[in-house]
Amino acid sequence: MRLVTCAFVLATIVPFLPITVQGTPTDAPRNEPPKTTRTNPHKDRSVVEIAKLVRPSLVKITQVGRDGPYGVGSGFIFSQDGLIATNRHVIGEARRLKVETSDGKEHPITEIVATDPHLDLAILRVSTQGLPPLVLGDSDTTKQGAPVVAMGNPEGLTFSVVEGVVSEPQRDIEGIPMIQIAVPIERGNSGGPLLDRQGHVLGLLTLKSARTENLGFAMPVNALKKLLEHPNPVPMERWLTIGVLNPRFWQTRMGALWSQRSGIISVTQPGDGFGGRSLCLWMNPPNPEFEATVTTWLEDESGAAGLTFCTDDQNRHYGFYPTGGKLRLTRFDGPDVFSWKILQDVATDAYHPGDWNRLRVKVTETHITCFVNEIKVIDLEESGLRGGSAGLCKFRNTSAHFKHFRIGNHLEQTPPSNESEVAVNKTINDLLGGQIEKDEALQDFAQIPEASAQLLTTRQRELEKQLQQLKSLSIDLHRKTVRIELAQELDRSNESANLLKCALLLSKHDNPDLDIASYEQGFALMVQELEGRPELQQGTAQALKLVCDYLFSESGFHGSRGDYANRSNSYINDVLDDREGLPISLALLTIELAQRLGIQNVVGIPLPNRFMVGYRDSKEDEYSLVDVFERGKTLTMEQAIALVAGSSSVPEKSKQPASKKEIILRMIRNLMSSQTESNSPATQSLPYLDLVIALDPETQSERLTRALLLEKIGDQKGAIQDVEWLLSHLPDDLSENLKETLERWLQRIQR
Repeated sequence: MRLVTCAFVLATIVPFLPITVQGTPTDAPRNEPPKTTRTNPHKDRSVVEIAKLVRPSLVKITQVGRDGPYGVGSGFIFSQDGLIATNRHVIGEARRLKVETSDGKEHPITEIVATDPHLDLAILRVSTQGLPPLVLGDSDTTKQGAPVVAMGNPEGLTFSVVEGVVSEPQRDIEGIPMIQIAVPIERGNSGGPLLDRQGHVLGLLTLKSARTENLGFAMPVNALKKLLEHPNPVPMERWLTIGVLNPRFWQTRMGALWSQRSGIISVTQPGDGFGGRSLCLWMNPPNPEFEATVTTWLEDESGAAGLTFCTDDQNRHYGFYPTGGKLRLTRFDGPDVFSWKILQDVATDAYHPGDWNRLRVKVTETHITCFVNEIKVIDLEESGLRGGSAGLCKFRNTSAHFKHFRIGNHLEQTPPSNESEVAVNKTINDLLGGQIEKDEALQDFAQIPEASAQLLTTRQRELEKQLQQLKSLSIDLHRKTVRIELAQELDRSNESANLLKCALLLSKHDNPDLDIASYEQGFALMVQELEGRPELQQGTAQALKLVCDYLFSESGFHGSRGDYANRSNSYINDVLDDREGLPISLALLTIELAQRLGIQNVVGIPLPNRFMVGYRDSKEDEYSLVDVFERGKTLTMEQAIALVAGSSSVPEKSKQPASKKEIILRMIRNLMSSQTESNSPATQSLPYLDLVIALDPETQSERLTRALLLEKIGDQKGAIQDVEWLLSHLPDDLSENLKETLERWLQRIQR
């Protein structure tokens, strides 16, 4: 489930100056605004005149996904040589796109000139030349109350125009100065320009306010100029939302992003308090003795979110919340970690990880009693803090959701009677067994609706748990099968092992539905396109250049820049689909094409930080290198080392050709690293550790890491096996201290 906030992103920054792409400059001079043929640039125009002037420069961009068109956005022409500005999310993840001007003509896209998913920027080039560009203004001159015009494709209503005024020239939104405008903004305006009455672009529509239909925000056009001066600006997500809670009911403290939709309150982003703490307080304080309850769901169980109560105007309060699968009661007496005390930390089967759970606290003069799903888990004599407010709390970089918050007395839910439980369970069993029809079961449930609802939820959780066990077993079987097949393929000689198939098996490890045969067939067609070309007979260097030109110039393959950490860059099927990848995945395709075309002495060189392709004309020659991340740029070994390591030394092994097994292992470790960086649960790293150990049984580092993770998740048997293996394979020259540490660890696990 994904809950969206009350405000949504409609547009973002769009660069306006010509850009050099992969070393090839555009026709317009760099760092000069696109030339325009517009006359009388300082004359104020009516909305009718502006619409007529700007309409030919607007485009509708339709994103075409796997299931057909599913998104429409806006863009505008800003250069006569076919450059179009829009948002990154409008073009999606390198999917097929259609660009249509207001005259109904479609213009084929020849290239994606630039894209930055973190800034949500994209520049497209169409083949049509001479399209009329817009003129850019100076947003620093924007005045409060100045009339403005916005154009775009709101809700798919193409090439629409609306007028309004500047409410505030500089409104700080999440640390970014934006133009606040009294203009109705709707979905589909993404990339649409905000114009002054001369028809000059002042900014780009950015946000729709959640407070009123006729208020929005635009990024100042001068921010675009600064963006071009600094290629790595503020790392702020462009899918920026402004969620507004009703201030008559709620007050938020210590940051985080709290929002509400359909009665469900959601919180994302870390708070400003220590440990990412943030509070959302109900504005009506409770009585001295009270109960508070809320139903909550944590997207990540390693986080923490739940109830806060007895909260003063500073940083003192209690918190009762799930974290790490346990229930915790905490007292906070100040703003820092030294004033934080865990009163109780309880593990209980009454809590259902990954599901909605009902929390309830009962506060009396001398006691605090805590319940989860109406099971008492904490009953503590504690009278330190009383009075103040109650509400919701969250910690760390947690995304959580809350519903049914209540304050009062006697908020407990009455459990079903024994008679009701027996009757409902019999009806459920009869229905599942086929003895009765759904309508008959519903009639029975309607006689005792509350008991039926509770017991149906309980039975649902039991069945979902069994289903999850079966799904987990199916996934484990699939991964084990892939491990065996991949190990068998790599156990062949280095020459006969099919590197492309190994990479596809690695992709299939995470995507059971992957059709390996279709990708092998598609790659064979790529080979056929190159077979017979005369360059293949002109030596290794010329033949390899043919392969690089084919991949990076003819076919559009390129290194991933702003989206470098995306896991798709390590899945060779996604690299073939999207034509975007890491140095190692692009090198793999280059090597495979070269070898299948009979080009000799082409290998992978595993330099640190950037995998490269090496080649030589004979075994006696030194390897020259090709940087496939830079479209096949040729380097000497010394130049490559200076690029990746600077003045640091590079191990000799990193300068030598990598075996096919070493290439696959490096790709696996890349995937494993991306799991760690994304703060994924430890269990998500285990399949990759299993895979590395299956391919390289003698590895000690992954074996040690796996033992630590297995102990962490409670798999004592697996942890013991790995520690015993480590002890039996210790090098003779290893220090006695390390050996003793492993032995003490093993004894502790065995207890």
